Amino acid sequence: MKIIRYRSPAGEVAFAQQHSDGTATRLHGDLFAGLTPTTEPAEIAKLLAPIIPAAFLCIGLNYRQHAAETHAPLPKCPVLFMKNAAAVQNPGDPIVLPRWLRSDKVDYECELAVVIGKACRNVPRTEALDYVLGYTCGNDVSARDWQKEGGGTQWSRGKSFDTFAPLGPCLVTPDELPNAGRLRIRTLVNGETLQDSTTADMIFDVPTLIEFLSGSTTLLPGTVIFTGTPHGVGMARQPPRFLQPGDQVTVEIEGIGELTNPVIEETVTAPSAWSS
Repeated sequence: MKIIRYRSPAGEVAFAQQHSDGTATRLHGDLFAGLTPTTEPAEIAKLLAPIIPAAFLCIGLNYRQHAAETHAPLPKCPVLFMKNAAAVQNPGDPIVLPRWLRSDKVDYECELAVVIGKACRNVPRTEALDYVLGYTCGNDVSARDWQKEGGGTQWSRGKSFDTFAPLGPCLVTPDELPNAGRLRIRTLVNGETLQDSTTADMIFDVPTLIEFLSGSTTLLPGTVIFTGTPHGVGMARQPPRFLQPGDQVTVEIEGIGELTNPVIEETVTAPSAWSS
C-alpha cells in the first residue's frame, strides 16, 4: 500500500491510500496501530510529509562509490549521526538556505528512508524487516561548511537546519516493496541528473542497519532511518555544485515516487555573529 498524509480543505490532517490511477481514498485508524481502507475519496489540499519523525537516525558513507568519491575508507561498522526531527519538510515546500547561521555550501543527498513501525531493541537482522512500517524518499540536505568546518568534527550542526529533511511523497509498505536492496535512486537538480545509483551499492543493507541501530538501544515507532547517499553529491563534483536560490531538487526512488522541493533563501535582517 502507498500511504499519503495530507491536509484537507477544511484543515483536517488525515491519511489516504494512493492508487495507481492517481486517485486517493481515505484511511481510518492509526498509522502504527493499523489503518483501514475505505472507498471515501480523499480531498487533498496539501500533501504533507508521510510521517512526523520520532527521531532521525542517519548513516554516513554507506555507498561504496560515495566513499570512493570522498576518498574515505570503507567503514567497518555503520557511521551514525543524528538529525533534528524538526528539520522535516513536506513535498513541494522549500528547502531554505540558512542565512542567520549562513551557509554557502548546501548540498543535496538522495536517500532511501526507512520508517520503524513498532518499538524494538536488540533485533537480529533476520527479524529486522518485521519492524519496518514502510519506505519513503528522503533528502539529507547538508550544509557542508558547517558539517566540515563549523561542527567541531560532528556532523549534526550541518545536517539539522530547518527544512533539511524533506520526506515523501508517500510511505510504501514492505509488502509492496519486498526488495529494498535493489532500487534505482536518483537526484535531479533543475532536471539534470546528478546522482544515479542503486541501493545495491550500499555497504550495510537495511536489515543490518536495523540490527546495528537497535543494539542495546530502543527504536521508537516513527523513527526514521536515512540509509546513506550514493555518489554524485555536490561537494565531490569538479567544480563543486551547491544549491542556489531558484533551484528545484527531485529525489526519485524506484517503486516509491518523486520528492520535489524548490530552494529559497532564509529571510533575515542580519547574519548571526557565528557566521562572521
